[in-house]
Order: sequence, then C-alpha cells, then structure tokens
Amino acid sequence: MRPEQQQQQPSTPPPQQPPPTRPVRKLVIDVADARDLLPKDGLGSSSAYVVADFDGQKKRTSTITRSLNPVWNESLEFIVSDPNTMEYEVLEIEVFNDKRMSNGSARKNHFLGRVKLYGSQFARKGDEGLIYFQLEKKSVFSWIRGEIGLRIYYYDDVEYVGDHDPNNQNDANTQPPDKEPPSHQQQPPHEVRVMEVQHPTEGVTDNLHQPPMVTVEEAPPAVTVQMENYPNHPNHQIPHQVQPEYQPEIRRMQTGRVRVMKRPDNNDYSPRVIPRRSAAGESERIPAYDLVEPMQYLFVRIVKARGLSPNESPYVRIGNSVRSKPGVPKPNEPSSNPEWHQVFALAYNKPESENSSTLEISVWDAQSENFLGGVCFDLSDVPVRDPPDSPLAPQWYRLEGGDDPNAAGKVTGDIQLSVWIGTQADDAFPESWSSDAPYISHTRSKVYQSPKLWYLRVTIIEAQDLQIAPNLPPLTAPEVKVKAQLGFQSVRTRRGVMNNHTASFYWHEDLVFVAGEPLEDSLILLLEDRTGPDPVLLGHVLIPVAAIEQRIDERHVASRWLSLEGGPGGSYCGRIHLRMCLEGGYHVLDEAAHVCSDFRPTSKQLWKPAIGILELGILGARGLLPMKARGGAKGSTDPYCVAKYGKKWVRTRTITDSFDPRWNEQYTWQVYDPCTVLTIGVFDNWRMFADMADEKPDFRIGKIRIRVSTLESNKVYTNSYPLLVLQRTGLKKMGEIEVAVRFACPSLLPDMCAIYGHPLLPRMHYLRPLGVAQQEALRGAATKMVAAWLQRSEPPLGAEVVRYMLDADSHTWSMRKSKANWFRIVGVLAWAVGLAKWLDNIRRWKNTVTTVLVHLLYLVLVWYPDLIVPTLFLYVCLIGIWYYRFRPKSPAGMDIRLSQAETVDPEDLDEEFDTFPSSRPPELIRARYDRLRMLAARVQTVLGDFATQGERIQALVSWRDPRATKLFIGVCLMITVVLYVVPPKMVAVALGFYFLRHPMFREPMPPTSLNFFRRLPSLSDRLM
Repeated sequence: MRPEQQQQQPSTPPPQQPPPTRPVRKLVIDVADARDLLPKDGLGSSSAYVVADFDGQKKRTSTITRSLNPVWNESLEFIVSDPNTMEYEVLEIEVFNDKRMSNGSARKNHFLGRVKLYGSQFARKGDEGLIYFQLEKKSVFSWIRGEIGLRIYYYDDVEYVGDHDPNNQNDANTQPPDKEPPSHQQQPPHEVRVMEVQHPTEGVTDNLHQPPMVTVEEAPPAVTVQMENYPNHPNHQIPHQVQPEYQPEIRRMQTGRVRVMKRPDNNDYSPRVIPRRSAAGESERIPAYDLVEPMQYLFVRIVKARGLSPNESPYVRIGNSVRSKPGVPKPNEPSSNPEWHQVFALAYNKPESENSSTLEISVWDAQSENFLGGVCFDLSDVPVRDPPDSPLAPQWYRLEGGDDPNAAGKVTGDIQLSVWIGTQADDAFPESWSSDAPYISHTRSKVYQSPKLWYLRVTIIEAQDLQIAPNLPPLTAPEVKVKAQLGFQSVRTRRGVMNNHTASFYWHEDLVFVAGEPLEDSLILLLEDRTGPDPVLLGHVLIPVAAIEQRIDERHVASRWLSLEGGPGGSYCGRIHLRMCLEGGYHVLDEAAHVCSDFRPTSKQLWKPAIGILELGILGARGLLPMKARGGAKGSTDPYCVAKYGKKWVRTRTITDSFDPRWNEQYTWQVYDPCTVLTIGVFDNWRMFADMADEKPDFRIGKIRIRVSTLESNKVYTNSYPLLVLQRTGLKKMGEIEVAVRFACPSLLPDMCAIYGHPLLPRMHYLRPLGVAQQEALRGAATKMVAAWLQRSEPPLGAEVVRYMLDADSHTWSMRKSKANWFRIVGVLAWAVGLAKWLDNIRRWKNTVTTVLVHLLYLVLVWYPDLIVPTLFLYVCLIGIWYYRFRPKSPAGMDIRLSQAETVDPEDLDEEFDTFPSSRPPELIRARYDRLRMLAARVQTVLGDFATQGERIQALVSWRDPRATKLFIGVCLMITVVLYVVPPKMVAVALGFYFLRHPMFREPMPPTSLNFFRRLPSLSDRLM
C-alpha cells in the first residue's frame, strides 16, 4: 500500500513515459487537373469535382466552376488499414459536375467519368510521377471523354495510440488527480476496422471486382535464390500461408482432373495427348502440385557433429557413393566440432529399397581415411513429410563403431542430422545434393528475372560555339555530326544544318537507346567534323544515365545546355542543347512481336492487375538423341529445360546421362494479357564439363511454344510435343517433351472480356510510335542486354540459350520462311477462292436445285433489304457454331508443314544458316544473288500489275483517253436516268438474274465491261 500512496501524491509525479506509437501506412492522391471534359451544365462547360473512394473512405475535392480543363492541385490522404493487403485494394476516382452550378434545376450531379486503380499500381513516396488516366464509362450508354492527371503514392508513418498526443501533453499533465484516466481497453474506431480485415479473402476480395488470381506475386530480382513467393513451385520453400486464394468455383475447376481425348495420329511430328492418372476419391486430399508426378526422395540433412576423434578434415558418407563436403568448425571452436549444413536428396523407390532396408551414414577423415563413426537407420521407420508440414527437426545421434575391431575405443562423439522421405515439392529439394544431378552449380533448378529495361530518348537540338577548321574550300559547308554511345550501342545523327548568322548547327533529331537497371552506364556524346577524309573531334560530353529524368507519359521534358570538353579549343569547346528522358511508358521489346510473352510498360505504376495464373508442369522428355561422347564411344545427353514467360525465366535441374529424363517440376506465372506466348526449350548441358577458361556453349535440343489464349480456363492439358530442330542437313527430331499446362482464371471475368478491346501495346507506342527498323535494332540491343544479365547468374544461362528462346534471328532472310509466308497468304485467301468457285458453280447451273434456291433467297433479300445485314451475321454465327465441332482439343506445337520444313531444299538451308556477312565462296554468293534477282523480278511484276489496275480506275474520269471517258460518262448518265425511273428493287432483280443466267445464254468471250476496263490506259507506258 505504501507504493500506491506515493504514486497518489501530487508532489511526486511519476516519470513521464514516451507515448505508445504504432506504424501506419498512408495513401496520398494528388489530384492535379483534368483535360477535355464533357460540357454538362447547359452552358457549354462543366463545374467539376473529384470523389476518391478507397477502403471504405470517401473524400472529395473542391468544385472548379465552369471549366472543361479544371485545375485542382489538391491532396487527398487515406489510411491503409492493412498494408499487407494494400495491393488488392481498389481505388475509385470519379468526376462529377456540380448540379448547383448548372443552368436550370438539375436533379443530380452529372457523371463525367471514372478511373479504377489497384494497389499494385501505387508507388512509394519519391518514386511517384504525374500520370494522366483516360476517363472510363460507368455503363455502355455513358458518353465520356477526357483524362485526369493523378499523382499517387504511399508512405509509412507512426501515430500515437489512444489519447496520447504530443500537442496536448500540457493538458494531460494538468489533469486533476482525482479524475480517472481513460481506459486503455477502449480503442478508436479505425483500430476496430483493422481487426476486421485480418482475413483479406473475406473482407476484401468479396467486395472487389478484382480477379482472385493475383494473390501470387512475381519473383524478386534475379540475385535472389530462394523463391518464397511461388506457392506452386515444387522446388522452393512454400510457406503455408502464401497458398493462392481462389474463389470457390475456381478451386473446384482447378483441382479437377480433366482427361483430354484425341484420335490417334500417325504423324510422328504432331503432339500426343498423355492420359492422366484417374483422380483419387473425393475424401483424398489433392496435392498442390497436381500437374506433375510425385517423385520419392530420401532426404538426409547433415548439420554438425561434436566430440569427434582427432581428425583433420572430416566428411560424411551416405551409403557407399554419396560424399559430403569437408566439415568446418566455427571460429574459436575445436576441430572435433565440425559443421556441414548440407542436405542430400537420394532417389527412393519402395520396390527397389526392399532389398536394402537400412541407411548407413558414416563419418570419415579425408586425410587419413580413418573411420570416425557411423549411424544406421531402418528405412521402414523413416517418417514421411508432406508440405506444408514444417521442416523435420534434426536430432543428436551417438556415433558407433560397428563390427570394426580397429574402431574400438576410437569412435567418439555425436552427429546431428535428420532423415525423412519426401517429394520434389519439399522445400529442401532445390538446394539439396540430388542423386540424379550431382554437379551442384550447373544442375540445380533456378528461377531468373530479366533486367528492367528502359528506352532512353535523346533529342539533339543544336550546338553553338564550335571550333570549326577555318581552312575549308570555298562554297564548302562543314559536315558536323553527333555520335552517341551507350555501352555497346552507337548511333550517329544526320548532317547538321548550319546557321550562317549565328554559326550554330541544328539537328532536332531523336536518338533512342536501351538502358538497363541499375543504370550504371554513362551516355557519351561526340561531336565530329567529317568534312575531311579523317573525322575531327570537336568536343564530347559525358552524362550519367542515372541522372536523367524519367517520365511515364508524353509530358514535356525541359531541355538542357551542356558544355563540351576535349576539343581543339582548350577547356571550352562550345556547348550542345539536349533533351533527354527515360521512357517508362513503353514496353521494351526483347522478343519477336509474334511470340511476345509480355506487353507491360517499364513503369510499374502503369501495370494493370493480373487476370489469372499460368501453371506449367514439366514432366520429362522421351527418346532424346545422344549429344556428346563420353568414355570413348558411349553417347550421352545431360538435358535440362528452360521456360520463359514475361520477365521470369525458369530452369530445371540437369539430369545427367539420361535419354529419358524425368524432371516433374511445376512453376507458375502471373498472366496480365492472354494474347501472349509461353516458350519452353530443352538443352544439353556442356558448361558443367568445361573449365573456366574454356567455356562451352550448351547445345539446343528443341523448343515449343504455347499461346495462352488457346487454353480454356481451368483445364489441364497434358501433352507430349516433338522436339524439332532445323539443321543444315535438314529437319531432325531430337525427342519428345512432356508438359502439363493450365490457365487458371475465371472464364467470363469482366476484366478478361474487356482486355480483348484494349490496345496490345502501351499508350506511348501509339502517341509517339517507333519506326519498324528502329524497333528491330532496339530489340537486338535488348536481347544482348538480357543475355549478358542472365549470363552473370549462377548457374549462368548462356547467351546461346537466351538468343534461341527469344528468337533473336527471326528477322534474317530465308527462302524457306518466304515460301511459308506466301502459302500462309494463300491459306488466308482460300475462303475467297472457295466462294468464287461456289458462285461460278451456281452461275453454271451445275446443281439445279441449289441454283433455284439461291434465286429464291436473292429475291427475298432484294424485296426485304432490311434482312441483308442480319442474315450475314446469322450466317457467320452458324459458321462459328459449326466449326465448334472441329476446335483444337490441345495446344498445337510446331507445324513442319506450315514451316515448309518437310520439302526444303538443301541449298535454301545452307543459305538460311549462313552468317552475316556471308562466309560462302564468291561464286556461290553470285548464284544466290542472281536467284534473288529473279524472285525480285516476279515481285516487281506483281506490284506493277496492282498499280496498273489502280491507274485504270483513275483513267475513267481523267480524260487521258477522251473517247473512253466520253463513253463512261454517257453510260453513267444512262444508268442515272434508269435508276430514277425504274424502282431499285426491279433493277437489282434484273441484274441478279442476268448474273445467274443459264450457260446457254452466255458467251464464251469476256464481257463488254471487262474488255472496256482492260483497254483503259495506265502509266506503265511512261516508265523508262
């Protein structure tokens, strides 16, 4: 009681404690302005205000009266209730016209547009930028236009809990002592709200129109090894709480086993459907990695030992073949307490393991090969671990000497280890020493990330005060050019235009480069005088790329004047006027456009939410050919598989010396656009046998592509695809790869339906498009940068692998590809040819009944012309329903007939695989050039024929042939009079029946109208 009395005395107040705080995240929306709004006030203008709704909180701006381009520059701040689920929250920005400012009595505030954003598009404070979003409709019948400029960012702060406020400390200290302080059990309302949203799938997902598939995040940068963010990856750590949350209907469709049936095909180059195992009973739990076959492994985790006999370098031996690395003790620890921290995964097959029912683990000295002790385990007592169970805790085991009489009294100490049976889904499998892939550094399965690439735009405006050589010939203007270098990229401008009054040079030319993060390179600009035979350096400037401004839209970037150095004029050599920016609104293409796997812009703030998840199970390969010789005459193959989609690359482990490898690894990707392509390639590992100085490239075995849009939602496709490689000797089948793929997403999600109406590329590609040749050159630079980045990983992903996966050589000339594209055009026009043949058969009355029915249908359509358009659309609908029977049952692989790979000429193959520039003899190059000239002559003739037909149409009224023009005008006048006098339906019936008249009323010669058209003059007679 005495301490309590002392506390109640006012003369001795307790020491002031710092008020309790807690972290809080705040979201800030800076509403800048709007452009080109619709007039809604009846006076040709609008009085707009903005309402922002986030996480149940609504705030609005002030009203800007009578302006179609209002400027607010106001900030709206929100509290983020749960930072862990912020990326799944939805921010709705709506613009309204204030009815109080309208002309007349408006009943409601007119809707001017809205913007819907997700938390994944928010940027941290300091990384934000002003973005103009197009205003969207609320319904189909809304008429909306304009855009709104927003700057959205978040930051973490702290706030005081309860009634503790640093601004009211004096009031708290002067509080009467007899007044009870407020109870600390009472919490403010926003804390209660935070407790309510602890389960995001109930409090957030049900109230949002966001696809449920976006709960799986992409991987961190490529330097990270553990992939904890991939819940469906069989070879990485899988926290139980990170499993993706699917809606009920999605979960049912995801876990169902779908058997895809297909008629047998005798073609050896077509995909085959692999029958899946029948699904288990309803009570049995379906594993998370249901696309691959479970593979049993015996896991042994060796941690450390203590109290060993005297030794120099102890190691652990498992059985008779598996050996660990030498143990190393901790600092200040005796050598008798070594540590290993190593995991082994041994292939475990129950029928084969019945003969050897024990597992022997022994410790040996590497220097003297002395036995230091061992432990034996009965395999029937080894526990089985299934994810998401926690890791098995290691235990201490006493080392024993066994039956060795020499070990009596020499074996001492304990060893700490754990043994369990699991599958490739175990979190210890990726970093374990596997019995089927012993070369650790080059054989483990890894996940890579492509670097973040930017387009660097440099606008060369002008240069002044250049030191030009005075001894130029008369009437000779100096030829000054700017050469820009960024890494291995080099671009030179055109010749500058000189201003005689100011001695300045003007270019106004854009140069575009590819820059990759971490933006460590520098941009070098060299001004050269190329008037003489040797270029003269007039000055240079060095600009760090990291210091260049970034932009994500088409806003104006301020220009800069930079001083030149290193020229003939001493310290000051002139100055150059530049405008530079890093473009974040473009997508940097590193793949061929027709097989692109991602179309997102560089800036993450412009990303749309994911619409689904793509799951890939790499089962294995069959019948691979030997790729290398081992042990003299024995052929062997060490295959591994690489899959690429978006920025994420995955690589399976290497199965050594196997023609039928079984990987059984499963991976997932987020899908942002269904009209993308997944690429899967198989390679033979040569790097693990090469020295550091003599690095050997990996050999390609084959690849396949799967377009995501061809996959039905939530359906499992398990197929075997042939691995085809086109070599100089012809087409060769290298084996088959077995994969299972599933696109998990809602079938008719509104975002999925709307994405088919969005542009394929980001907005900047249409506002400031890049040229075709320029874009191809930039793609080559991006491919080199991605290859160099992935080659620095461990294990490295070789440049030859990256170039093969990205189709870096798809733009090279090939006679085979030209023929293939020609036959593709013929195939596209085949329906028109078929329709022309059908009409010709109708005209010739080959089938009298069909011709009579066509006459009747024609009469109905002429008499009721309102039925023409509905009938056409009904016909197209019926065609689509009819072809539903013949829809593809599985994703198609490489088509050798479409690729013209079956009947390709060896000479064409030799030309296709030739280097650039060519390495062939001059005689062969001359022959190929002559053949190319013959082909170009044919193309030239076809182009001339097209031009001739167009010029003949123009000659109808150009009076180049006066008689023909007079006849044409006279006929047009007669047709005008007839159409004014005769009802149009009668004219249409007469023309139709004349076109469909019986062959007995036809002439075998061409009609008069065609003869008249062919006689019209063209400009071909004026060509030299």
